[in-house]
Amino acid sequence: MTSLAKPISNRNTTSKLGYRFLQRSKLTLVTTLSLLLSGVVMSDASKDQEIHSSHGIAMHGDLKYSKDFKHFDYANPDAPKGGEIRLASTGGFDSLNPFVIKGNSAAGLISLGQGLLYDSLTTQSEDEPFSQYGSLAKTIIWPEDRSWVTFKLEPEARFHDGEPIRSDDVKWTFDTLIAKGHPQYQSYYGDVVEVLTPDELTITFKFKDTTNKELALIIGQLPVLPKHYWQDKDFTKADLTIPVGNGPYRIKTIDPGRSIVYERVKDWWAKDKAINKGQYNFDTIRYDYYRDDSVAIEALKADQFDVRVESSSKEWATAYEGPQFEDGRMVKTLIKHDNPTGMQAFVYNTRRKPFDNIKVREALGYLFDFEWTNKTLFYNQYTRATSYFNNSELGATGLPQGEELKILNKYRDQLPEEVFTKEYSVPKTDGSGNIRQNMRKAITLLKEAGWSLKGGKLLNKEGAPMKFEIMIVQPSFERVILPFQKNLKRIGVEVDIRKVDVQQFIKRFQSFDFDVMVGTFGQSSSPGNEQRGYWHSTQADNKGSRNTIGIKNPVIDDLIDLVITAPTRDSLVARTRALDRVLLWNHFVIPQWHFPAYRVVYWNKFDFPKDAKTHYFSTDTWWAKDAKQDK
Repeated sequence: MTSLAKPISNRNTTSKLGYRFLQRSKLTLVTTLSLLLSGVVMSDASKDQEIHSSHGIAMHGDLKYSKDFKHFDYANPDAPKGGEIRLASTGGFDSLNPFVIKGNSAAGLISLGQGLLYDSLTTQSEDEPFSQYGSLAKTIIWPEDRSWVTFKLEPEARFHDGEPIRSDDVKWTFDTLIAKGHPQYQSYYGDVVEVLTPDELTITFKFKDTTNKELALIIGQLPVLPKHYWQDKDFTKADLTIPVGNGPYRIKTIDPGRSIVYERVKDWWAKDKAINKGQYNFDTIRYDYYRDDSVAIEALKADQFDVRVESSSKEWATAYEGPQFEDGRMVKTLIKHDNPTGMQAFVYNTRRKPFDNIKVREALGYLFDFEWTNKTLFYNQYTRATSYFNNSELGATGLPQGEELKILNKYRDQLPEEVFTKEYSVPKTDGSGNIRQNMRKAITLLKEAGWSLKGGKLLNKEGAPMKFEIMIVQPSFERVILPFQKNLKRIGVEVDIRKVDVQQFIKRFQSFDFDVMVGTFGQSSSPGNEQRGYWHSTQADNKGSRNTIGIKNPVIDDLIDLVITAPTRDSLVARTRALDRVLLWNHFVIPQWHFPAYRVVYWNKFDFPKDAKTHYFSTDTWWAKDAKQDK
């Protein structure tokens, strides 16, 4: 769902290709009769409009890959199979059920679309803005208005226990995830109003209206579970029972909380599909768990696992040295990208005082000295975050213009005047550590919010001091917060730093039990329904949702709907910029920084396509060098 892609081709793969010179009425009649005979369920409104039938579906424009494509460009179809890759995670796990809110599920089980253990109806290509290609589905059918979508399943599709995958499994999965799964599924698929299974290989999803164009794509990302396995079990239970999957790997062994090992399903029914060629090459994938990142880094250098994407600038600058790097046994490399980097920030919980006050939120932002932090702690590696869609065309810049201004003008009396008169910018310093000017600005805003500095303490009108806690899960982040804590203390704000382990962080995060925390909001270059989970009022009190801030704002609700219903790429960009601008001017977070590259460290025993342009870093297309030699 990102736009780092190679240029999209002019190729049109929908059903209208074969009927280009026929009259529209004849096209509709022929297509309708064909679909009715094949069991596709259509609404009356769809019978007089063009029906598309294809191996894939694009959000905007045409598909890059034609029906007869052999493999994705970013995968090597000749990559040898074999060997092992060892990866790492931190904390621990106590569940093999990633679909419910309970427990901390093991790494690798699912991802957006295909994961290791579970397959989905479609899979996303990683070199297009947002296109889905059939995986469990052989054919995708939809009307011009996208009021419904039908998937024709692959007859050969099988679960790992040999049972066939049928439309009843898909419907059971959808119904169960909506009723018993993580709250994100209700948010993500909330506009689905009916699911029909006219035969064992056909399933149709009908939608609430025709404006949510993305829904026909994201419903394809639904992981499909075996009804026969789950129907007599408690789906809400989070335990370590190894489930039946249908993806490229199955679980081989687990050491609860310490490691999980996946083995490649060598007779996987989908291994020769074009979407999978050159991927899932390792015979085994092992995840080992470490207490924290510092322990993991030492384990990596001691050859206890193979690959790490480094998130710390300090560790990147200082930790990866030694003879194994000098002689080439280990490689340290930057893989640059043009993906949206989202927003990393100090996140306010606006459900709690004093963070329900916009002036307080804005004021505290003046006490975070990014310039000093970047120079002193980060070796000047980072760029300050100034958007929820950093590093992309989707971020708001300058003053609103064109379609964006037209949208925002409708809400002018409900928005801060600055939205229209000032370009959004974060507070800046000279990097010397002297922030007196920023302190004065912060105190002025706090006075306007009803706070005053007396006896070295910042007090509200009732005489209660401002005191709050910043929750972190990474011990290394304490060095970033300590200078911020010191600056806050200088204006009378008492701040505690609360370090918690992964399990406690997840529990408090899901129950909104925090004052301020360090958090991230990841983004793609094709934003849509996931924005509802981040910012919509309906998710603010829904524990486990991603609306961690607690936003309840009718303008933002409307802007989210506009993003979801954008009819073209240009309108999507304008509407997303409007949403970004309103989020920024509400000061829901204190923006931190971003970095437009992956910092990758790995043991030099792998190959991978060197010039691949993809949206996300992944080892799915890597292969072991020794496997190549064996072959």
